[in-house]
Amino acid sequence: MFIQRTIIPQIIEHLDKKAFTIINGARQTGKTTVLKYLLKYIEYRGNKAWFISFEREDILREINKNPENIFRFVERPKNPMHENQDKIFYLLIDEIQYAANPSNFLKYLYDTYSPNLKIIATGSSSFYLDQKFKDSLSGRKRIFTLRTLSFEEFLLFKNQQKLFDELVLIRELPDYISLQNIQLMEQFEDFITFGGYPEVAKTDNVEEKINILNEIKNSYIKRDVLESRIDNEQKFYMLMQVLSLQTGNLLNKHELSKSLRIDIKTVDKYLYVLQKCFHITLITPFYKNLKKELVKMPKVYFNDLGLRNLLCGNFNSPSIRLDKGSLLENYVLIRLLEKYNYDEIKFWRTADKNEVDFVVNPLLSPSFALEIKFSLSNLRRNSYNQFIKTYPEIPLKFVSFTIDDETDGTISSIKL
Repeated sequence: MFIQRTIIPQIIEHLDKKAFTIINGARQTGKTTVLKYLLKYIEYRGNKAWFISFEREDILREINKNPENIFRFVERPKNPMHENQDKIFYLLIDEIQYAANPSNFLKYLYDTYSPNLKIIATGSSSFYLDQKFKDSLSGRKRIFTLRTLSFEEFLLFKNQQKLFDELVLIRELPDYISLQNIQLMEQFEDFITFGGYPEVAKTDNVEEKINILNEIKNSYIKRDVLESRIDNEQKFYMLMQVLSLQTGNLLNKHELSKSLRIDIKTVDKYLYVLQKCFHITLITPFYKNLKKELVKMPKVYFNDLGLRNLLCGNFNSPSIRLDKGSLLENYVLIRLLEKYNYDEIKFWRTADKNEVDFVVNPLLSPSFALEIKFSLSNLRRNSYNQFIKTYPEIPLKFVSFTIDDETDGTISSIKL
């Protein structure tokens, strides 16, 4: 059974646009499944559509010789310079990053056949590596990133429609009190423990979940390593493990270089690959006062908590974990990335270590700030006075695993 992904309506809305549609994201997030769904959708509405995979060596060999050779495998659309075509011809390409020069390939087809030809292509992590995808497609493409499952999608994958509906009500109605809060929290704990890779979400067996995550690390991430020409695979995985233990903390490249015994340039390369492979996100600081506020070091987060927990070797229940605050903070970052670009999400920290976890859209309106606490019962409100005084125009709210009844109402809180 196909489970609708929240990004699909956005992609469908773009189907009739002239620009090509590119779907990228980490391996095993469901890009091929989405592409095959789009194929059926396009055919259902009466358009011609072809599906082709660049994992086929015979196809790859021919298109690397000449982009026109693609039409040895699929029907050729009419040339718009000479013939009109009543309906757009759709070509869906899976794993386009395997082309020797995907940018030139797509540019040629766009310039020769658009608007009669519309390409929808998927590209995994290495799509952006080795400078294969250059700026020559500027204005000719729109990129959609398919991430691992959101919590809402996770509930649908678990066939929990009632809990999904309940979650929608909780988020839309501030005063709504759910009678299914316990069941919802059980699912949430599962989600932030084992993450949102679709294959992981499909099974309830803990051992199988861990086996699938190991397969993603040992097979699929290894392909990222090989295709990005990482020389020392062991050091790369060691860096991932170190980062998993530093979730939500400042990233000090010099300390990483020293502890892993690799030079700064290698650290930078590994971090670049991890970001371009959609495994981590680095959040930079927000500042206006160069002397008093942190301006350089970013904070690191993982884009999937199951992978993060695998790397740090901890699948215990969040409520008994020492890193439960970091786990919750990482989840909030993942949720923010569903709505905002990573460069719209900042954090704030002063030289004397006053800190706010997230500041969203700080230079635009509306902006807001979030502080993440597993529990609000021990919250020290005075520690946030400096931010409130310095940036009165940015409302500060608190996110917690549960909202404690003992707060006196002066704290503006958000239900998770």
